[in-house]
Amino acid sequence: MKKIILCAICAICGFTTANAQAKFGHVNTQEIIQAMPEYTKAKSEIDALQQQYEADLKSMQDELQKKAEAFDKEQATLPDNIKQRRNQELQDMYTKIQQSYQDNQQALQKASSDKMQAITTKVLEAIKTVGQEGGYVYIMEMNAGIPYISTTLSSDVTAQVKTKLGLK
Repeated sequence: MKKIILCAICAICGFTTANAQAKFGHVNTQEIIQAMPEYTKAKSEIDALQQQYEADLKSMQDELQKKAEAFDKEQATLPDNIKQRRNQELQDMYTKIQQSYQDNQQALQKASSDKMQAITTKVLEAIKTVGQEGGYVYIMEMNAGIPYISTTLSSDVTAQVKTKLGLK
């Protein structure tokens, strides 16, 4: 019985000692990512792609509007079969515009995701390196919706991660 109590006390003391030496950190990855030149480049590429898509859609909408206005003007003088054909052409153009919009949104989302994945991977590797070199048990994200992170019991490693990435 004494051995069990002695083992329990040793285990508690060992656990307390291990906890006393544990280091915890927190990091603001959003701040780090926004400071990266890769992020700035990716953002400008995505913005340019979005502007191109918007210009393409605008030209398609302008063409549809011109054809619709021309159809409205001459509709009274056209035979029924031509009216139906032109009406169908306008419907097809409208459907094509809607499909192009959806395709563009998906392409933008994929391009953004692909570019951000590479950036995020680079940041996570730097955080991992800082954690290993600094002997941290955990490094938590400040903006992850965690209700509370003690900034006195946890070290902010954002600057160290920025240094590891060569940022100022």
